[in-house]
Amino acid sequence: MTPRERIYAVLQHKPTDCVPRGEIWIDALWHELGFESQTEAYVKTGQDWILLPHNFPESSNAWKTGVDEWGREWKDGNYVDGVIDNEEDLRQYSPDLDYAEQLFKADTIEEVRRRYPDHCLMYGTHIGPFTAAYMGMGFERFFLRIVDDPNFVRSLLEERTEWCIAQYQTAIRLGAEVLVLGEDAAHKDHPMISLRMWRELVLPYHRRIVDALDAPLIWHCDGNIAPLLPAAVEAGFVGVHGLEPPTGIDLKAVKRDYGKSLVLVGNIDINVLLENDLPAVRREVDRCLAEGTPGGGYMLATSNSIFHGLDPDSVAESFRYQQERVCITR
Repeated sequence: MTPRERIYAVLQHKPTDCVPRGEIWIDALWHELGFESQTEAYVKTGQDWILLPHNFPESSNAWKTGVDEWGREWKDGNYVDGVIDNEEDLRQYSPDLDYAEQLFKADTIEEVRRRYPDHCLMYGTHIGPFTAAYMGMGFERFFLRIVDDPNFVRSLLEERTEWCIAQYQTAIRLGAEVLVLGEDAAHKDHPMISLRMWRELVLPYHRRIVDALDAPLIWHCDGNIAPLLPAAVEAGFVGVHGLEPPTGIDLKAVKRDYGKSLVLVGNIDINVLLENDLPAVRREVDRCLAEGTPGGGYMLATSNSIFHGLDPDSVAESFRYQQERVCITR
């Protein structure tokens, strides 16, 4: 099977020749691992998809210092707060939908498609309406206003939903075949809000996004999302990514309860990759394959991403050992 055929098959819960590999964000370490580009890192580490090239315009403060066009405040590349407080702020910090065009370079994407015609193109970013809303307002203001001024919160969720749809539709037009909705909504022990409130406040917008897009959508979320998984099925997501073991997520249990409804992506414990213990890295890969692959519908990946701070030797060994094991364990 080609990588694209493997991705399409797993998303339909059909058999594959090898366990698909779907690291979503290789944000760092690709230089240390000997790759010349981020795209090359996806291909040469054996991923079955490639992240669609994208970028923030030079004029944006996103991931720099200052307030960006969505009302998020940054300092030295780190998010610190949000500034949206009223309708006037919402208008000021809501870019026109055609701004989505500036996040992509069509010629760069076309070159990737030309060089790697058998790979699936995936686009994933943290623009879920819930995440965009609490980052734009700031955590304290957002969660207080859910109770004190729910109509304003819904206005913000409405606007961010339309922006989300516009950005993903642009990505699809440029070649994205699978989408990942970054929507972080949980802490280590539990979700940020209850399932009841999630169904009332967030689920309708997720359904709208899924219905508006002509491509399968996977939900990414850090933390313990187990209580929210029923809503992931109700929203129409094709799968979920993350499934962090330190939060109490049991891959076998999630597979048992949701494996027929959702493709499961991830679960390799990032904490193992923080240390330089190569046997432990191999054991972690074996555990995920043993728990995730029975019956299909599983893609091997970390429970988060490849970021600065991970041990380069452990990351390299994880990718090497995955390559050795994925066509044996099915």
